[in-house]
Amino acid sequence: MNDGFDSESIYYFSESDFEIVLDRVEKHGIGIYGIEPWLNRTYYDVLGFDDFNTVPTDPKWYRRAFQEFKKSGKALLYSATYKVPKKRLPS
Repeated sequence: MNDGFDSESIYYFSESDFEIVLDRVEKHGIGIYGIEPWLNRTYYDVLGFDDFNTVPTDPKWYRRAFQEFKKSGKALLYSATYKVPKKRLPS
């Protein structure tokens, strides 16, 4: 969903595509620091792992945050900041 409205280095996903991203993040043990949705090219909100008193790699927090954003019923675009464990990095 990147069309240059923000930064070329930040990837934005539709709701359905972001759900796939979350599935892959969980499968590979990657953590998420925060989820930042945008509405009509404008910052909408942010939720982070610290809002849920947990760690970035706990999928319960980012699944719950995503569900909260989905409840808005708005056509949001989603981005996230990630924590890739060192054991997952190529040597």
